[in-house]
Amino acid sequence: MKRPTGWTDDEASGGHAPWLDIIAAESLGVRGLCCRVTLPGRTIVIDPGLALGYLRGGLMPHPVQVAVGRRVRQAIVRALETATDIVVSHFHGDHVPLVAANPYQLSFQDLPPRAGELRCWSKADDPAGPMHQRFLDLKVLFGANLRVAEGLQDGPLSFSEAVPHGKPGGKTGTVMMTRILTPRGVFVHASDIQLLNHEAVDRILDWRPDIVLAGGPPLYLEVIGPEDRQAAWNNGLRLARGVGTLILDHHLLRSRQGLAWLAELSAAAGRDIPCAADYMKKRRLLLEADRAQWYRRAPVPDNWHTDYRLGREGPDRGGQRFRAPVAQEGK
Repeated sequence: MKRPTGWTDDEASGGHAPWLDIIAAESLGVRGLCCRVTLPGRTIVIDPGLALGYLRGGLMPHPVQVAVGRRVRQAIVRALETATDIVVSHFHGDHVPLVAANPYQLSFQDLPPRAGELRCWSKADDPAGPMHQRFLDLKVLFGANLRVAEGLQDGPLSFSEAVPHGKPGGKTGTVMMTRILTPRGVFVHASDIQLLNHEAVDRILDWRPDIVLAGGPPLYLEVIGPEDRQAAWNNGLRLARGVGTLILDHHLLRSRQGLAWLAELSAAAGRDIPCAADYMKKRRLLLEADRAQWYRRAPVPDNWHTDYRLGREGPDRGGQRFRAPVAQEGK
């Protein structure tokens, strides 16, 4: 693709663009795909939420991941303090603040006082679906500042119609994709498409983006069979060859096999396809994928999570037992 006007050598080679910050993703230690796009006079935070996977292999989040989650949660709150706009692609708990958040998610109580004054661009409600109450909660928070954005355009912002969350016809609902025209190119946020829907990828390519941040396939799930894997592979190649920079993360990196898949896709495409951590020039923190290993590496007392929920325990209170591994992994 043609190099966008004004791009630095780092941006043109797939490096970190200074106007795009990825705050939450699996390669950054948490579930989510939150980012901030900074424009002249406007700052957009997309999908301000996170989760840690309440149970994985029968194990609750390791305190190391809890510590990283707290840092990410604080970073999202700081981003919201200077934002003008919020975009909500869908209402799953790793993408949106919640009234009834668990201790590892972003609660309404954590939001800065000015949050309700921001413009909120939201996916449409599904009154018959399980996420209906979360839409109503957002409506109370943002009031007249909330707009159902599917198919709309507002200045540099454009929004897709609803596309499948993963496979078409699945039970996980739909998501809304976002296109942002920046002074240095077009950015597209395509959370949770999982590369499993041909039409969603067509829409992204129609937008002619320079940078795409998308969720890859959940290879760790048994429901993702050979046909799904092939579809995700083909769609990943189409995007990698059709856009300036493709960043893949989220469901893909909930297992180590996702890293191998990403490396193989990069080789097939003949170009680097970074995860969020690579793009942000940070060390990869696949804490969800490595949960069992962390339990073996730093055993957790049986009552730790109960004490944490009740405010009696935390990764920052136990000397170096849990804090040191975070520092080692995060350098």
